[in-house]
This record gives sequence, structure tokens and C-alpha cells, in this order.
Amino acid sequence: MGASHAGTFWGTPGGWTLLTAGQILLVAVGVLLSVVVVLYADRKIWAGVQMRKGPNVVGPFGTLQLFADAGKFLLKEIVIPDGADKLIFLAAPVFTVTLGLSAWAALPLAPGWVVSNINVGVLYLFAISSLGVYGIIMGGWASNSKYPFLGALRSAAQMVSYEVSIGFVIVTVIVLAGSMNLQTIVAQQAGWFWNWNVLGGGGWKNLPMALVMIPMSVIFFVSSLAETNRPPFDLSEAESELVAGYQVEYSSTPYLLFMMGEYINIILLCGLITVLFFGGWQAPFPTPFLKDWAPTLASLFGLAWFVLKIGFFFFMFAMVKAVVPRYRYDQLMRLGWKVFLPTSLVAVMLVAAWRVFGPTG
Repeated sequence: MGASHAGTFWGTPGGWTLLTAGQILLVAVGVLLSVVVVLYADRKIWAGVQMRKGPNVVGPFGTLQLFADAGKFLLKEIVIPDGADKLIFLAAPVFTVTLGLSAWAALPLAPGWVVSNINVGVLYLFAISSLGVYGIIMGGWASNSKYPFLGALRSAAQMVSYEVSIGFVIVTVIVLAGSMNLQTIVAQQAGWFWNWNVLGGGGWKNLPMALVMIPMSVIFFVSSLAETNRPPFDLSEAESELVAGYQVEYSSTPYLLFMMGEYINIILLCGLITVLFFGGWQAPFPTPFLKDWAPTLASLFGLAWFVLKIGFFFFMFAMVKAVVPRYRYDQLMRLGWKVFLPTSLVAVMLVAAWRVFGPTG
């Protein structure tokens, strides 16, 4: 991924196409397998908080429960309501999963391991994640039912509201790093952990910026919960009010695709928090010994750190789901527009002023 193949078969148009298709397939399979892992972890963590055992019957420690559930979804009949727009009804979950997977094209997993190393990778990810709301709106509208439509409307308002603050938080990182290339942003956080953007980036001289960037990382994390409709912001599928929100009428494989799309986006945002604030694949200490390692082995070392950090943030996602009660809708909107938006806007001005007038200016 990203290596030079000039002068070889892989440098020809046909070879490049095959190589790119192989990379896309590898990343897609890895992401889908990680969905299985995090679903199992989600259920186990939730069970642990409630002093239950969780999945523990099918397979060793319940590890095959998810495959049993997937088999059930795949074999069940697809029921489409009579008044539904069948094309849009079936296209909505496919659209959701496709967008979730396509966003991974620009996320660097390890040194040189990225399907598409584009200079505006941050903007690409932000644009793709913004489109995710359309899958939910399509599903809610095409169901031709009141509860799904209300859930879709809630979700649209919620996702748009929190995308604004996520956008401003990303701007603070772009200004701090001076680049929109995700590989560059990660590379600048090499060395000790105090070089990470969450602590201001750039070592001790930028440490005062930690007073701004730590709250920004918290806002990004909480906004990610709202962006993926996770508790306590799952107002679009609030069981006590809307039965299951926009996915009330879905069953079988389409429902499974919606669930997959949700978890793919959760893992993506965990990866994005890692890349933007916590050093991406960088270890929290200098790694000069990697120069003596084979490039593939060094990349695997970085990938291991990346996966560990994603695992930590998913654990935080799961704990929030288990311990924080659901917000009311007015509280959700007030938090987004009256707290996160002005705070992130002030943070952009502070980071810009630091870059111009501070020691790195």
C-alpha cells in the first residue's frame, strides 16, 4: 500500500488495478472481521457492567454466537411493507454499508499502509461520513410508516448538528499540524507521547495547547457517539418512544446491513480519533530500533499500536453505552448547538493564534 512499483508489472495500468483491488479487498475483509470482534466485545462489556455473563453457550466463551446470529439473519425471509418504496427500502442499508467501507480508503493503518494516500484525506473522510445520514433518511422514508420516518428525521437533525462541531474540531488539528494529509498528521506525532496532538503536538513547546486540545478530543469523542447514533444519543431508535426508529420495518439481511454499517462507522471514528489526536500507529515512545527491522515487520508493529488504540476507544464507546442514561432530545440539541459549537469555534481561534504568535509561529 503506497510502495513504488515503477518498472514492474504492478506499475502498469493492469497491475495497478489488480493491486488496488487487492488492497481494497484486504481492508474490507479486515474491517468486516473487526466488526465481528467489536460486536462480541460490545455484548461482553455490557454484560460485565450488568454483572451478567453475556454470550457464553455457542462455541468457546460464546465466540460463535455472532456467527449463529448472522446465519439467522441471512436465512430469514426479507419482509417488505406493502406501501414501501421497495427500491429505496432495499438500497438504504446497502448505501450505508458501502459508505462506511469506502471511508476506510483514506485512513492510514500503518506506515505506508493506506489504500489512497490523498492530500485532502481529512476532507474526504469528513465528506463520506456526512453522507451517512442519507442511508438512514432513505430507510426511514421508504418504510412508509410513522415511527421510521420520525426516527429518520431525528437522526438527520442530530447528525447534522454534531457534524458542525466535529468539523471545527478537525480544523483545530489541521491548523496545528499544518496539513490535511492523514499520513503527515500521524508522522508529525512520532516520538514520545507528548508529541501527540491531544497534548498540543510538537513536544514541550506546544504543551500549553493541551488545555485546548484535550477538550477538543473529548468533544470529538462525544460527537462521534451522536454521529453513530450510539447511546446516550440513540434518539433515532429510542425503544421506549419509536420502537426501533428508522429500522422498525427492517428484518433479515437488510437489518444486518444497517447494523454492520453502524459498527463499521464506529470503528472508523475510533480510528479517526486515534489518527487525529493520539498518534495513529505511533508508539508512545521513540522507536529508533525499527530502522533495523524489515519494512513489513515495522509496519506490523505500527498496525499493532493502531489496533490497540482503536480497541481502547471502542471500550470507551461500550462503557458509555452501558453506564450513561439516554438524553432527552432537547438536551441533545442544546449540547450540540449551545456548548460544543461555540467551544470548538473558540478553540479554532485559539489554535490559529498560537500558530501565528506562539513559539512555532
